[in-house]
Amino acid sequence: MDRMGDQGRTKGQELEIDRYRVQQEPYYAEVNGEIALFTIAAQSRMPVMLKGPTGCGKTRFVQYMAYRLKRPLITVACHEDLTASDLVGRYLLKGQETVWVDGPLTLGVKHGGIVYLDEIVEARKDTTVIIHPLSDDRRLLPVEKKGQVIEAVDEFMLVISYNPGYQSVLKDLKQSTKQRFMAIEFGYPPREIETKVIEHEAGADKDMAQKLVKLGEKVRNLRNHGLEEGVSTRLLIYAGDLIRQGVTPVRACEAAVTRPITDDPDMQRSIQELVKAIF
Repeated sequence: MDRMGDQGRTKGQELEIDRYRVQQEPYYAEVNGEIALFTIAAQSRMPVMLKGPTGCGKTRFVQYMAYRLKRPLITVACHEDLTASDLVGRYLLKGQETVWVDGPLTLGVKHGGIVYLDEIVEARKDTTVIIHPLSDDRRLLPVEKKGQVIEAVDEFMLVISYNPGYQSVLKDLKQSTKQRFMAIEFGYPPREIETKVIEHEAGADKDMAQKLVKLGEKVRNLRNHGLEEGVSTRLLIYAGDLIRQGVTPVRACEAAVTRPITDDPDMQRSIQELVKAIF
């Protein structure tokens, strides 16, 4: 395979990467020194794995760091049909000719940026293998269909997210993949920080935000009693937003918290009892 460095850039592709820049600073409340840790990883060209439950702020954190580091952010939502070609690129027919179109991973590798593979465990095993040479000191991306190996520019950074709560024999991240990444662990924010986040994001007053946080804590405690996943900060924000727009707290929490997280009628009743006790 030919080895290719920066000479693969074109003006059109440089303009294309610019559209991935985060234009406005996202709101993010730091929990435990993760900003400094991520910044050092970026400077050291180190790949990062973000571990934590759904809706705890992993994606918002990456958006915030992309803005802070002034790097483009290319996000790929992983799923079981995601192929290597979806990430690397493919030949497409345009008019009478066949042209090569870079995939999101190739774009980031060539032009510098954060490529964020969200919920990497959902991708097929044969697809995740292609990130291995990118996530060690080689920082290389093989492009089999073009017979090339592309060396990542210094500003390229690979970030993956992973929810250990869903791991199983079929849906776990292989040790050979995990041990290529520096990991930052995320959980639900502490009470004071989660209150501030809900106040800011939902436009809720402090008292309402505190009640929603209290509900969140009590619902998460139900994980020991049959609930698969605790309520995310994101869903508490949705509830706060509905309440701010005039929906009653009981109805808002039913729509944004109770029904999204469980289909079990008994569990739904238990959660609604908590809602009525708090509100």
